[in-house]
Formats: sequence, C-alpha cells, structure tokens
Amino acid sequence: MNETKNKLSGPDLVKGVALSKIADGAMLLGHAHGEPVLLTRRGGELFAIGALCTHYGAPLADGLLVGDTVRCPWHHACFSLRTGAALRAPALDPVSCWRVEQRGGSVYVREQRARAKQQRFPVAADTPKAVVILGGGAAGNAAAETLRREGYSGGITVLSADASRPCDRPNLSKGFLAGTASADSNPLRPPAFYLEHGIDLKLGSPVASLDTKGRHLHLVDGSRVAYDALLLATGAEPVRLDVPGASLRHVHYLRTLADSRALVAKALTSQRAVVIGASFIGLEVAASLRARNIEVQVVAPDTVPMEKILGADVGEFIREFHERHGVTFHLGTTATSIDMQSVRLKSGANLEADLVVVGIGVRPMIALAEQAGLAIDRGVTVNEYLETSVPGIFAAGDIARWPDRLTGERIRVEHWVLAERQGQTAARNMLGRRERFDAVPFFWTEQYDFSLAYVGHAERWDQAEIDGQLDAETRDCTITYRRGGKKLAVAVVHRDLEGLRAEVEFERTIATTE
Repeated sequence: MNETKNKLSGPDLVKGVALSKIADGAMLLGHAHGEPVLLTRRGGELFAIGALCTHYGAPLADGLLVGDTVRCPWHHACFSLRTGAALRAPALDPVSCWRVEQRGGSVYVREQRARAKQQRFPVAADTPKAVVILGGGAAGNAAAETLRREGYSGGITVLSADASRPCDRPNLSKGFLAGTASADSNPLRPPAFYLEHGIDLKLGSPVASLDTKGRHLHLVDGSRVAYDALLLATGAEPVRLDVPGASLRHVHYLRTLADSRALVAKALTSQRAVVIGASFIGLEVAASLRARNIEVQVVAPDTVPMEKILGADVGEFIREFHERHGVTFHLGTTATSIDMQSVRLKSGANLEADLVVVGIGVRPMIALAEQAGLAIDRGVTVNEYLETSVPGIFAAGDIARWPDRLTGERIRVEHWVLAERQGQTAARNMLGRRERFDAVPFFWTEQYDFSLAYVGHAERWDQAEIDGQLDAETRDCTITYRRGGKKLAVAVVHRDLEGLRAEVEFERTIATTE
C-alpha cells in the first residue's frame, strides 16, 4: 500500500522552483531532503507538506484542494496545508510539514517543521474528569485519540469486548484475506501508543449493564467502572444463519481480527468455498478467496447482486466481473442446510464445499442501550451532536441513528470512515464543543482490481444515472442516485476527483440547509 513512499519525482524543491510554475490553487509534486513533497499555493501563501496520505499512501497530488486543506483521492482523508495535521479520518497521523521561503522569483523548501507536541490542559470544572468509551472499533479508537489530541488530560478508559486491539477492519476482507497485506498492518496502533497517551485500553472486557443514574458500568467479570461522560460505540454483529449445520466448524463469519485469522487459516487448506450472501463483505471475501485460487460459489436471494444499493446496471457488471474471475453465482435462492462436505440450496442444488463464509448482513448491538432506557429507533437515537436521550451519554458508529440534513431524515450508516468521523465529533462534544455532525457518508469497496467509492446516502432512490462506461474494457464512470429529482449519493469508478467534488458539493448543500 506504500509502494510509492521511496519513489521521488518532480523537481528538487530544496534547489528551488520558479514561482510562476505554481499556479494559485494548484499543486506541484516534487521532493526535498529525500522525501516526496507537495508544494501548493493559496493566494499569497505557499505551503509544503508530505505528498503521501498517511492512511494507505495515496498520492495527495491527485487529490483536491479545499480551502487551506488537501483531501486524499482514495479514501477522503483531509490534511491541513498549514500544519500537516490529519483533520479527518481515515488518516490518523499527520503528514510532514516544511518551511517555505520565497526569494526573488523562486520558491525554496527549507527545513522540516517540528511537530507540535500535544499539550494536555488541566481539566476544567465543566469538563468530565473521567471518560469511558464502550467499544474498541473505529468510532471508539478515533474518539480516544481525538480526546488526547484536543488536549484532554482526564482519564480515558476504553472497554472492548474484543480480545484484539483496534484494527483496520476494512482490510480484513480485502488485502489481509487475499494474502497481499501482512498481519502487522492490521492493528491501528501498537500497545505502546495507548500507554504513552494515557488511554486505558481494557480488552476482553464485555459489559453486563449500564446504570445511567449512578453513572457507572457493570462488567461481566463483576467489576464496575464509573464515568462522567460515556460514549457508546458497540458497533454491529453479523446476522447468524439459521439452518441445520450453520454452527459447523468450517462455517465462518468475518467481523473481528480473530474471525479473519481463523478464515485465513482455513483458506490455506481449502479448495472449494461457498459464500452465502452477495453483500459487500460477501463479494470482497469471494474476490479474496479467488486470489488464493480457491473455487468460489456465491449464494444469494437477490436476482441481481447489490441492486438495491447500486442499481441493476452496476449489479450486473459486478456479477459478470466476478464470473470472469471464475466465481459461480446461485441467485434467487438460499441455503437450507450445511454439512461437512456441501451446502444444500432451496433450489435443490447441492454445492460441494470445505469452507463456508456467511455474509448476510449485520445488526447494531443496542441491547445494552435499550436495557438502560435510552431512546431507540432501529439504533440508538442521537441528536445533531451525537448525544443520546440521556445527557452525558453519546453514541457513534454502527449503532447511532442521527438527523442527516442532506436527506432530511434520521439515518444509520454502517461504514468505517463514518464511524471514525463520528467518534472524532463525539469526543469533541464530550468536551463541550457543541460541534454538529454533518460529515457526508463515504465508503469504498475493492474486488480484484475493481474499486468503487460511494459518497452520500441513498437508502431509497428512484433514479440512477450513469455517466461514462462500465464494462469489461472500460471501467470509468460516475453513477448519480436521486429521489424525487434530489441528488442523494454518487458512486465513482476510476474517477477519484469526481468523488471528492461530489463530497464538497454535498457539504455545501448541507451548509445551506436549515
């Protein structure tokens, strides 16, 4: 993912470059002191920052300048041109930043600026002295990091039912399962990070109940943890298949790092796999297993994969694309039973399999919130600041249903980047910032060498317009989803800039919505 890190191109900016070569609002890729550098000009100001996104190493020169920031073309992280700070997930670390000198008609990149040390400010009277985060996924980890980045010096406890540290969950069904990404790339942070930042990460610590009046949590092991402010970020769990044989040891689900490790271990000794469910995770698993040369058959009740989300045209392309890679589909049917050698379908077919992967959706883990009396509506109901019906308790990630100004509805979205951004906003609001959550939902999928990015949220749509070509030879298009003529979402294939521009357009629409 970081193959371009040591490849230098463009001018040596230490030796200088003519100011005339840097147009206002443009970016120039070069290098300085052995590192790739992005030189930009905004009005009368010049900035020099690291040229590669700290998330997956994307070239920021292919991204989009928005104000005094640059956005990553791949997964829409955002960095400050002034400081290099990572302002939006999924990037968690800043890029480097250099001093720029203008002399005569030339511009020179000088020494690298020292990164500002994180200051911790005394806990004010109106600031919670102890913050507890329930959940060690995308939202929970982002919230903990943001609290420290904002200078919060109080106690931070992260209670995670998972035995593994917060990890790069999108990678579990993609590079790690396919064998192209190492196990070391999965954890978001090393153990030392949490110690250095004073984050008490308690793994394997499931919670039994929540006492909102006493402001404490009862853990399954009998211990109790008190809080002044609480973030619920319990995430979602896979929907379990309810047929005979569904609990056999060769039947796998994919949600946690442990799930992925077990699936990889089984894939190493498997020849024939059946994937039940043509969801994004099901199709990503199918592609990753094919990368390991495993025979794959996909079973789903849909007549066209992903039709409800992406439309019939895109769904047909995805099916044909998988078929060209050797996948066989059994659509319009479901599994009725599983044994150690095969999967029986409602259609009567019997599919040989020594590996079965179930990907039929997830459900939000809201039982704890419901038992505690929080407002529930197919998720935990929160306001525009991500605060629940109980003051001092916030919710973020897969469980949160919030008022979305773009659609004018309350929505709940199960996407990694959105969960991280909600965790960041919730953290600031626990500190009293009153920051409205208005981020535009974003997700991406990778299947073989095909990638699609989706911006916005169109749970229901009545029109899908394709601009460009989406076929075996040409994968270059933008798909716009509308309801009642209103643009709600955009999907892009090999048009990264179009995806970023759509994001900015949606943000401007939200900003004008009362």
